[in-house]
Amino acid sequence: MNYDDIKLKVHFYKTSSGAEPVKKWLKSLSPAHKKVIGEDIKTLQFGWPLGMPLVEKIKPFLWEVRSRVPNGIARVLFTVDGNIMILLHGFIKKSQKIPKNELKTTLSRLKQYQED
Repeated sequence: MNYDDIKLKVHFYKTSSGAEPVKKWLKSLSPAHKKVIGEDIKTLQFGWPLGMPLVEKIKPFLWEVRSRVPNGIARVLFTVDGNIMILLHGFIKKSQKIPKNELKTTLSRLKQYQED
């Protein structure tokens, strides 16, 4: 693997207090879940831009990585700033639609990131 071919660098969204909620969420997952999500993010790093089934555009400046895990689909919502992928929010869901509270959290973090 040639790291010179990376199209996107990955950064975790940081709150104003310095917390990294997506990193914390990822650490709480099983090793198997972490492996699948990590591989999908790496695929995205090298292959950006990608589309379905791995990546879906949700709104302007907002995409999701969709990783199949044993109990559903892990979603990592992100924005792209130049060549940097900012991981804004992560969760596991079983339905097709993004729950309103998860989208609200993501949009709030996106707004804060854009204002900083």
